[in-house]
This record gives sequence, C-alpha cells and structure tokens, in this order.
Amino acid sequence: MTGDNGDSSATEDDGTERVDPVTLEILRNQLEGVAEEMGQVLIRGAYSPNIKERQDCSTALFDADGRMVAQAEHIPVHLGAMPEAVDAVAEKDPQPGEVYALNDPFAGGTHLPDVTLVSPLAPGGEGSGVNDGGDSEGGEVVGYAVSRAHHADVGGSTPGSMPAGAREIYEEGVRLPGVRLVRDGEIDDDVMDLFLANVRTPDERRADLRAQLAAHDRAEERLGDLLDEHGETLFAAFDGVIDYSRDRVEAELAEIPDGTYEARDAMEGDGVTDDDVPIEVAVTVDGSRLRVDFTGTAEQVTGNINAPLAVAKSAVYFVVRCLTDPDIPPNHGCYDPVTVDAPEGSLLNPRPPAAVVGGNVETSQRVTDVVFAALAQAVPERAPAQGQGTMNNLIVGSRKGDFAYYETIGGGAGATSAGDGTDGVQVGMTNTLNTPVEVLEAEYPLRVERYAFRPGTGGDGEHRGGLGLERSLTVERDATVSLLTERRRTLPRGVAGGEDGATGENLVGGERVPAKATVDVPAGTTVTVRTPGGGGHGDPADRDSDARERDRRDGKTEE
Repeated sequence: MTGDNGDSSATEDDGTERVDPVTLEILRNQLEGVAEEMGQVLIRGAYSPNIKERQDCSTALFDADGRMVAQAEHIPVHLGAMPEAVDAVAEKDPQPGEVYALNDPFAGGTHLPDVTLVSPLAPGGEGSGVNDGGDSEGGEVVGYAVSRAHHADVGGSTPGSMPAGAREIYEEGVRLPGVRLVRDGEIDDDVMDLFLANVRTPDERRADLRAQLAAHDRAEERLGDLLDEHGETLFAAFDGVIDYSRDRVEAELAEIPDGTYEARDAMEGDGVTDDDVPIEVAVTVDGSRLRVDFTGTAEQVTGNINAPLAVAKSAVYFVVRCLTDPDIPPNHGCYDPVTVDAPEGSLLNPRPPAAVVGGNVETSQRVTDVVFAALAQAVPERAPAQGQGTMNNLIVGSRKGDFAYYETIGGGAGATSAGDGTDGVQVGMTNTLNTPVEVLEAEYPLRVERYAFRPGTGGDGEHRGGLGLERSLTVERDATVSLLTERRRTLPRGVAGGEDGATGENLVGGERVPAKATVDVPAGTTVTVRTPGGGGHGDPADRDSDARERDRRDGKTEE
C-alpha cells in the first residue's frame, strides 16, 4: 500500500507510519544484507585463524532503542546475548565517532575472549574515520552496529584465556567494562595499549580489532545508503520487521499446548570438582507467551562453568527459534514473547567475581538440551534427539606468548523425526567452521596426526544420530593445553525409542584426562579429542533396510 504522496508507506490512526509489505520485505533483506556484509568485512580483514578461518564472530544491527533489527547468520550464543551489550553501552550516552569495547560478563559481555564492539550509527559523515581516514562528524544517531569476535588470547593465567580450574574471573583475562576505544573517529591509544599490554599475542589482537572496526565503518556506510534511498521509511521498517517477527513467533507459540513442562540435566563437574552440577527448568506455555524458569538449578559454583543470565537467555532464544518456523526473520521481535528467569547467585545468573569462561561455551549447550527436553513433552515431533552437547574446546598456547591456538571441534547432531543427524558438525550454540589442517600446521607449531569420523558413535534409531570426530595433534614445542568439554560420562540421549549417542574422550600423551583440564606438556606430546555422537530418533526396528546398507557401506557402523 502507498500513501497519498506516492511513497511506500501509510499512516495509521495513531500517527505511526506503516510500510507496505513489498517495501518491508525489500528493506528487511537490505538490512540483513548490511549485517552479513559487516560479517564478511570482519572475516576477510581478520588476522587470526580463529576469525578468518573458523569464523568465530558475529555481527548485527540495532535500532536507536537498542532493539536488534537484523543479524548475520553467525554464532547463536553471541547473537542472543548481544542486546545486553547494547544496553550497557547505551547507558554511557555514546556519541557519533565513538566505538565502545566490552567483554565483561557482568557488564553486558558473555565471557572474556568474546570482545564486543558497539558503535552508534549516525550516517551523514564519513563513518568512524578509523579505517578510512574520514570525518567523524555525523547526523543523529539512528542505530548501533555490533560485532562480537572470539579473540584467541585476552590474558589471564593460561595461554588462550580458558583455564579449566579458574575460580575467579580475574584468572580468565583482562576485563573491558564498556570502555571508549574510539573517540572522535580516532583510536584511543591509551586504551588500546592497556589492552594489548595484558594479552599474549598483541599484534594479532590489534589486527583483529581493526577488522571489527572496519566492519563498523561498512555498517555506517551502508545504512547511510539505505537512508538516502528510503528516507524516513527506513525507521518505520525497523518497527515493521520487529512487529512481523513477533506476530509470527506468537502464532507459532500459540500452537504449543498450554501447560508447564519440566526437565533436568547436569554438567559434568565445574573444573574444580568432578561433582555433577544440576540444571533444572520449568517451561510454561500460556497462549502465545513462554516463561522459562530455572529455579532449582544449582547455586553458582567455584569453577568456571557459571553462565551470565544473557547466555542463558541466548540458549533459550535458540531453542525457540529451532522449534518455530525457520523462515521467521531473526530480530528482537522473536524474543519479545519469551521471559527467562534464573535466581541471582545461581549457575545461570552468577554474582562477580565468579569464573564464567566455560559457561558461555559449555553450560549454554546444556541449557539448550534441558529446554529442548522440556518442550519435547509438548511438541515431540519438533524436538530433536540430543546432539553432542559440547563445543569440545581445545586450547594450546605458549606461556612465552608467541602463539595461542583455539578450536571447537564438531561432533554428532541429534536425529529428528525427519531424518538422520549430521556427522561431525557443531551443534547447539555454535556453528563455527574447523581450522583447515593446512592452515593449522602453517600458523602454529602443531602437527595433525588424525582427523576422522568415529564409527558407531551415532545412536541407532529409525533415524540415526550423527557421528562424532577424532582430532589428534602433536605439539611441537613446550606448551599449555586446556580442555573444556562435556558428555564424557553422560550419553547424549535418543528420543522416541532411539538409542543414545556415544560419549567423548580426551587424551594427553595417551593418558585419559578429565572433561575439564589444564596441563603443561613438553614438545612432542600428542593431544587427542574424541567427540560425542548424537542420539537416535525412533525405534531402530523401523529403520529402512536401504539406510542400514548405506550405514555399513559408508562406515558409520562397526558391524
């Protein structure tokens, strides 16, 4: 519909502008294109393999009210927690030409290696000026560009900044509680120098931060192009895409039977002790609203698997997106109908100075498992069997500070009512790529000995769970190895009669080590990570005979 002046919008009775559906769809795709282009600039401009190869980063656009309007299809645990970062920076009244950096989990961050940049967007000048030498003067702030990237080292007690036995956040690296990294279009050298003085690989960190800044420059440039093309209609489109997603998600939630559904699972120790750490959830469906309550979950623990509430929310949002139509545009509207509560001082809402580096990568995975399990009682046809339930974090670095390697290793995805689980992929809260063997060996003093699927690790069923992986590498100089993993003693569960997937295993120098461990090793030590498989879905007796023949032919079974 067009207004009387022939433009692509109309005015509602309350005075708000409404964008016609065709124009709204065009603008939605253009906004998502800006977020995707930000991501490409970041990935192509980064120096570290962790970002340029594994793509462990995320980008998004927010409006002036701090609502996400578009995101790139990047990392779930990054994206769902981004609003907390924007809220934290907005409280500082950021101005055009400024960029704020934060990673503090108690001030809008997730865990310390994830460094987030937030910049107000005020098209009309020449961007932030950091990478293009332009003028920092712009117009009115109309939104925010946000990038979040996992930096392979941010200081702390061990190389890679993910010590398995950390008891306080101070051991995990340098904290940035929303500091102004760029002022008047120029990098604040004092802030940059302070950060780089506290990390082991400063040249790599500087280059990766500049890649993030370049992504922000591109966002402001492209948003300016959209304003030139669409004018005020662009702001109406912000509301329009959010309202559209909210309506779609509410309609999907309304189809879930009302009621309260409960589930329980546990973490395999916290890195300090080996005791199980329970996570309990009650999911209440009330019409088109969803309330997720983690009362009953363990109190915060001594070790580093505590997860900020933003991370717990991100995991819940991921489950909601998985159980609703995937074509719904991902933005703030998807999360409006969802409320997440966790007691303060609990595992999923810890008080400082709790250690949290493992909460972002491992506890988030268990939160998805337990929320899926609860909602499977209501909509069993939509919920998958459990996947590997871990990111299999492997960190190898030198205490001399000359290298820091970080990798998350794929495993088996859970089968669904529609088909088999995928072999050897990231599941749940991450979807990063692997580091190619050629890159890994060229960039680090590491040699890959084996990288292969693990036959027989996917749970049997009408639909089979995905296979786990084995990745084995030899460290060619003295180094520190850290492992943060899960599902080393608890099986990824099958559903609807499907069998469970296999557990994983960690070996250092041929000796089994716990799920969470930090070990100093001499040159020549081989580290092996065997990742879990995914659970099966449905009665194995119902599996098609041709599918079983393919399983044998492809080496997926040990028969």
